[in-house]
Amino acid sequence: MRFSKMLIPTMKEAPSDAVLISHILLLRAGFIQSSGGSGLYNFLPLGKITLDKIRAVVKDELDKAGCNEVHLPMVTPLTLWEETGRADKFGKELLRFKDRHENSFTLSPTNEEAMVNLVRQTVKSYKQLPLNVYQINWKFRDEVRPRFGLMRGREFLMKDAYSFHATTEDMEREFALMEETYKKIFTRLGLDFKVVEADSGAIGGAGSKEFMILADSGEDTIMVCDSCDFGANVEVIGEDEKSCPKCGGVLSQTKGIEAGHIFQLGTTYSKPMKAEFLNENQKLEPFIMGTYGIGVSRLLAGIIEQNHDEKGSLWTKESAPFNVDIIVAKAKNSEQMEVAEKLYSELQAKGVDVLLDDRVDKKTGFGVKVKDFELIGINYAIVVGNDIADGKVELITRKGLVKESIELDRVVDLVIEKLA
Repeated sequence: MRFSKMLIPTMKEAPSDAVLISHILLLRAGFIQSSGGSGLYNFLPLGKITLDKIRAVVKDELDKAGCNEVHLPMVTPLTLWEETGRADKFGKELLRFKDRHENSFTLSPTNEEAMVNLVRQTVKSYKQLPLNVYQINWKFRDEVRPRFGLMRGREFLMKDAYSFHATTEDMEREFALMEETYKKIFTRLGLDFKVVEADSGAIGGAGSKEFMILADSGEDTIMVCDSCDFGANVEVIGEDEKSCPKCGGVLSQTKGIEAGHIFQLGTTYSKPMKAEFLNENQKLEPFIMGTYGIGVSRLLAGIIEQNHDEKGSLWTKESAPFNVDIIVAKAKNSEQMEVAEKLYSELQAKGVDVLLDDRVDKKTGFGVKVKDFELIGINYAIVVGNDIADGKVELITRKGLVKESIELDRVVDLVIEKLA
């Protein structure tokens, strides 16, 4: 892509109501924009590219684990929520409305009821089990106090998966598989995270685990062990507990951002909704279920909370909107532009996501281009300047802002090597 053709409205300052660094940098770097409604954001081109990249990682790992992607309406009949009793339990966070025929609907904050309804219409026998179906879809939760940008907005992109089983043992197997799948997702995205024992809350079920992005700005307090991988939300284990129940090690407090949550539901939803299958003895039984969520749009904020410096964002390789930014020091210099265009074509041909900063307007000098590169957080910059007379360009690594003078005929291979 060419910078001159993209909508990237970078700003020197963020709005005064932005508190978290992720909210500030996503606004300043032109990834998101307030839509005018509290907790509602437009995803601008850089934000949409990054969101799609994160979504692709989530989808790839779920597909490898044998899950089936579907797409449900964002609007759900309220009658489905009434079948489980959650219409009252969820309270005002569940946005309700009526259509022209006076039928009641909700904008779904989660889709347990809707997915059970899908499966009870299509799966009739134990021979069709197990089954894990998921979607990556927009949700709406009428938060009483939306804040922190994408961290706690009212509309958000969520991956929600639901598994259906004939036995509790098989559900527990899938629960363990989803835990490992989530670990792969968060590891690929370059996140420092902890899996913790959690409270099932409004979703229900017998047991659950949260995936916490470790960050000082996190709203959740978690207890972690200094000797093993044990972690637990303070709601589960209590703030005063100092000894790890798993190994006897010392527990300490830290802060985390909830980015994923998996639940062992059992028959919490299938029983009241009469979602049943014929077992081996041709008797009807309710499906035994698990459910598994990831806040996909929240991950943008989580990555930035962990990866930034005083100059801007530091996107990880899998999440960066572009991996390379070619900065033309003097875009009106035909020789520099010719070299930059050649590098641009070579990198694109090798499958590298590259941005060519070809801006030539008077307000966009070399200094502005470098500051935008730092603010946006692209992994590497190739600066095409006067050094091309000596057959060289400058390579800047965004993390640490390390600068190297590199031979022009080596720079493409070197960048690909670094990205690998």
